[in-house]
Amino acid sequence: MERHTMMELGEELDLQFNNLVEHCMRSGEINQDLYSKFDVKRGLRDSNGKGVLTGLTEVSDVVATKIVDGEMQPVDGELYFQGINVQDLIQGGSRECFYFEEATYLLLFGRLPSKEEFDSFVNILGSLRELSGQFVRDVIMKAPPANLMNALQKCIVLLYSYDANPDSIDVPNVLRQSLQLIAKLPMMAVYSYYAYRHFQLDKTLVVRPPKTEYSTAENILYMLRKDGKFTKLEAKVLDIALVLHAEHGGGNNSTFTNHVVTSSGTDTYSAVAASMSSLKGHRHGGANLKVMQMFDDLKEHCRDCQDEEALTEYLIKILDKEVFDKAGLIYGMGHAVYTNSDPREVILKKYAKRLSEETGMQKEFELYTTVERISGKLIAKRRKLFKPICANVDFYSGLVYTMLGIPRELFTPMFAIARISGWSAHRLEELVNKGKIIRPAYKFVGEHREFSTIEHRK
Repeated sequence: MERHTMMELGEELDLQFNNLVEHCMRSGEINQDLYSKFDVKRGLRDSNGKGVLTGLTEVSDVVATKIVDGEMQPVDGELYFQGINVQDLIQGGSRECFYFEEATYLLLFGRLPSKEEFDSFVNILGSLRELSGQFVRDVIMKAPPANLMNALQKCIVLLYSYDANPDSIDVPNVLRQSLQLIAKLPMMAVYSYYAYRHFQLDKTLVVRPPKTEYSTAENILYMLRKDGKFTKLEAKVLDIALVLHAEHGGGNNSTFTNHVVTSSGTDTYSAVAASMSSLKGHRHGGANLKVMQMFDDLKEHCRDCQDEEALTEYLIKILDKEVFDKAGLIYGMGHAVYTNSDPREVILKKYAKRLSEETGMQKEFELYTTVERISGKLIAKRRKLFKPICANVDFYSGLVYTMLGIPRELFTPMFAIARISGWSAHRLEELVNKGKIIRPAYKFVGEHREFSTIEHRK
């Protein structure tokens, strides 16, 4: 059990705290057999791992199975935004490097825009991007945390104080707030990164205002790089990565969090901050960082990363909980919904290959593809599974960000920059439909006991 010291308060208090830890561990432990006894849908999943149906949505659809000859069969995964296949959205986008903006319009308003509507929408987002000097000085530059997800949460919560009408949950007001958050989040992330570098690492402080004519992807690269330069392919790949992370059904943890918090009637900033808290976790938005850390460990401890036999030995040790974080997981492999393939991974892998050729990182890309191929077969064999194991979008997203020169501190914030579009669409859907407050049930499995005064307690 991990120990958290309170030595700064003295050894006696540290001992007292450790006693509290013991009490906490004993008090919180529940007999695992009771979950089966009472048919508890732990993690809101059925016994077969399928998510429990808790709501309805038109925002997006995740397809992993189809009925073939009267039987449910796994198929290559498909992802739809408002009924439009994301693959088609990327292939037929209206404007180069503005695919994310078009996907955002589709998610928010339920249909693809006309040219005039899209131009107007892009102009609106461009006009909302800049942050005031006062906000940058008073919020971003003061006490910047090392984890930039916490920095973004701070920014979002404090935007409440800069809003003349923060509490109204009327649809027009929430739409205004949502568009402002979608537009400003990239600036908050990049500025928070440079604030952290400057005040904690004593590095150069760079605060470059965005360009109104640039897309979200172009502005991120422009503001992040000291020379502000990027290639057409780099901007396109980042743009596509943002689209692929923008939305993924109402059942993912952070989006469900947004539905739950929105249903209580709270303000937009609180709802989005709650989603950010969820996304920060390594089981959700932080998964791509775990993939990168896993590959770091692989390169350090695998005897020959070019040898498939050596790679297999290392991956077996991961599954046997002998190396890396000893969790027994090959990060980036497997998905709760997809079986045959994750469509986001399929698309991103294709562009990762192109980007590796432009950046001279072909060998790194080849290592990832080899690990992906070996891992899928290995997991199925070791876990005695009779279905394929596919890589998910997190497997290649960290590599793509690395090839784009995006620092690891910004990996999960990049996810948030994209997913804010999906969160906003789901929040608006929840408000438009005036649903009930989401209040699931927990069954009490403890014992009712008699109260005793402190003199009679042992």
